[in-house]
Amino acid sequence: MSGRATVSWQTSLADLSLILFMVTAAAVSTAPSPEPGGKAPAAMRQEIAGRSQRAEPLSIYIALPDAPPLGDWLTQQAPDPRQQLTITAPYEAARVQSRAAALEAALALAGEAREAGLAARIVLEPGQGMIRAELAFDAAGLPR
Repeated sequence: MSGRATVSWQTSLADLSLILFMVTAAAVSTAPSPEPGGKAPAAMRQEIAGRSQRAEPLSIYIALPDAPPLGDWLTQQAPDPRQQLTITAPYEAARVQSRAAALEAALALAGEAREAGLAARIVLEPGQGMIRAELAFDAAGLPR
C-alpha cells in the first residue's frame, strides 16, 4: 500500500484563488464608501491618497524664522548626484489662500536651491507645520 498522497495543480490553484479572494475582500471592506451628502469625490481622493511617499531623509532643513538661508544649509551638505531635494509645504485644506501662500513660499525656497545648483521637487500637502526641505536618495530613475 502506498502512503503517498497525490496533490494536483488544481489544489494549489484553488488555494491561491482563496488567498487572493480574502486579500481583496479585506481591502474592499476597509475602503471608505461615499455617503449621500458626504464629501465630494475629489476631497475623498485627496484624503485617501494621504502623504506622498518618499525615502527616509538624510538631512532636513526647517524654514523657521531664525534659520539660516537654504543656500547656506545646502553648502554644508555632502554633494551627491543621487540625492533629491524635496521641499514640502503644508497648507490648510479648507483655505485656497493658504495653498497659494504655501506654493509661493516653496517656490522661494526652490529659487534659493537653484542658486545653490540644485533642482528641487515641490510637494504641497494638507496639514499643519513648517515648510521643510529634505535631501534623500529618492531621485527618479535610481535602482531600488
